[in-house]
Amino acid sequence: MKPFLYTIILTILTVFSGPMLVAQEKFDAEIVSDLRKTQQYAFGVSEERHFKGVLHLYDKLLASGVEITDYEIVAKGKFVKNLVKGSELEDLYEEYKGKVRVSVCSVAMKKLGVSEDQLISGMEPVPTWTVRVLQLQAKGYNVLTY
Repeated sequence: MKPFLYTIILTILTVFSGPMLVAQEKFDAEIVSDLRKTQQYAFGVSEERHFKGVLHLYDKLLASGVEITDYEIVAKGKFVKNLVKGSELEDLYEEYKGKVRVSVCSVAMKKLGVSEDQLISGMEPVPTWTVRVLQLQAKGYNVLTY
């Protein structure tokens, strides 16, 4: 009896969770309608998981039909040491190079001993994380910081 019950539960979970997982890859129409009001996005990040999450969000926005003209990630803190050539993030960023700008806080770079030539190709140092985020806000970007 128990194997039969487990089979039924597994079948139900498979049938009903499959469409939900696919549906979650795009935003619903109301969200897309609201997000189409702007085309510039910026995110301040200080952890690898947020960096990866914001890159995934870029894909999800495009898949949902949101037009993006400018998309920038501003990195700060100890996380900056992960944005160097040869790191696992180099391969990940390669997919987004030319589409997503990554700015790196030069104050954090200095504290961590990361030079500009060590940064992943395409990433750009900025004077400070704070000033860059304020600059993007002044330019009308939707800005979130983590």
